[in-house]
Amino acid sequence: MADSSALGAPTPAGSGTGALNRFFKISERGSTLSREVRGGLVTFFTMAYIVVLNPIIIGGEHNTDANGHFLQLDQVAAVTALVAGVMSIIFGIVANYPFALAAGLGINSLLAVTIAPQMSWPAAMGLVVIDGIIIVVLAATGFRTAVFNAVPTELKAAIAAGIGCFIAFVGMVDAGFVHRVPDAANTTVPVQLGTEGNSIATVPTLIFVVGVLLMAALVVWRVPGGLLLGIAIMTVVSVVVESVFDFGSGATEKGGWSLSVPSIPDSVGGLPDLSLVGEVDLFGAFSQISVFAACALVFALVLSNFFDAMGTMTGLGQEAGLADKDGALPGIGRALIVEGSGAVVGGAASASSNTVFVESASGIAEGARTGLANVVTGALFLVAMFLTPIYSIIPLEAVAPSLVVVGGMMISQVRNIDFTRFDIALPCFLTIVTMPFTYSIANGIGVGFVSWVVLAAASGKAKAVHPLLWLVAAVFVLYFVREPISNLFD
Repeated sequence: MADSSALGAPTPAGSGTGALNRFFKISERGSTLSREVRGGLVTFFTMAYIVVLNPIIIGGEHNTDANGHFLQLDQVAAVTALVAGVMSIIFGIVANYPFALAAGLGINSLLAVTIAPQMSWPAAMGLVVIDGIIIVVLAATGFRTAVFNAVPTELKAAIAAGIGCFIAFVGMVDAGFVHRVPDAANTTVPVQLGTEGNSIATVPTLIFVVGVLLMAALVVWRVPGGLLLGIAIMTVVSVVVESVFDFGSGATEKGGWSLSVPSIPDSVGGLPDLSLVGEVDLFGAFSQISVFAACALVFALVLSNFFDAMGTMTGLGQEAGLADKDGALPGIGRALIVEGSGAVVGGAASASSNTVFVESASGIAEGARTGLANVVTGALFLVAMFLTPIYSIIPLEAVAPSLVVVGGMMISQVRNIDFTRFDIALPCFLTIVTMPFTYSIANGIGVGFVSWVVLAAASGKAKAVHPLLWLVAAVFVLYFVREPISNLFD
């Protein structure tokens, strides 16, 4: 798939014409206006859940800060859509890649579980802004680009394949196909199929399974807009099923939908509450907790942001056929600066750090190759601020199948890895499996980097490893043992 859309591919019939085509290089990248619009639509529908999920993760009375205060759910939803819309549009125009941005799930969980309980929410968001400033500086000085280009081609292929496994796993977990076994259970099995006895136990999960098969068939049949059509069909099926059986939400009712309930809303929408914009205390954390503890939290944020985005852009660029033979993306410096700005803007709006979303792969699978698709996605996020009830109709079970199908496409990158050489095979393998197993792209990259330099040294090829790779591997070692190091200073 990626090969057919590589830079310099023949101009397909129906490509955009005029200034729009020239600005976004639609024809040059072998795309068309309709593909870009369709890809932007698919990416939005695959990502739209973040406007519902982000408020649940960082907002509400169950997420109080050290002072007992919490962020209002409707306000978090509004700023989540606002920042995602603005940053996706800016990224599309400046970087010209179809990589949409929204609140990163790793960072927002870290904020809610680890950071906010130690300080006020404005102070926690201040750390996110500081994290973003550091990321932007690293990108502007060229350091981030240098690290990106220092990664061996095989590891870049492994990162892309690992992201494919990761998003497929995300889709399966979101839809209830893969379910965590309760900690209290007397078993050594950490996850299982379905919720009861390794069986698909709910109708919503069955809808997910049907959706996977339907979307896969549409891809095999080469139906234009197959993923978007599949999402639409499964949403209609979900609404019909819910109207008949009334399952409710899986958060409160056994067998229900995992997040959004696919029912006709009582209202179309209303004016968004943007009161959280600007509610940030830039240096408050350094007075509310120790300076060392605050710096340790910033370090964790920076490393997670730095490599999550780098890994995601590597995988998406490979899948879109936009990378060169060495896996480098043209103009990556601009892209990394804008992506880093997502943390600054997200923190300043109390929406959490915004970063490139791996779900953009679904839009790429629909043919998106330029930033125009991002503009479409971003515009829909801005509209979503006013129409929350409309887009919340779509359940995760209807969009999760697209993540599994796209994951199946991205795993094809393993063809670029020489598995006959164990010094290459093991680091690439660890990169691929660590991402879904630890639910973190950054962890997968870190394990891959560390094992790569160790095995290179063991095989007598230490000098062939780029010095930056050694430096980053050492930083990751510190990152992985940051908790015991932090405990020494408590």
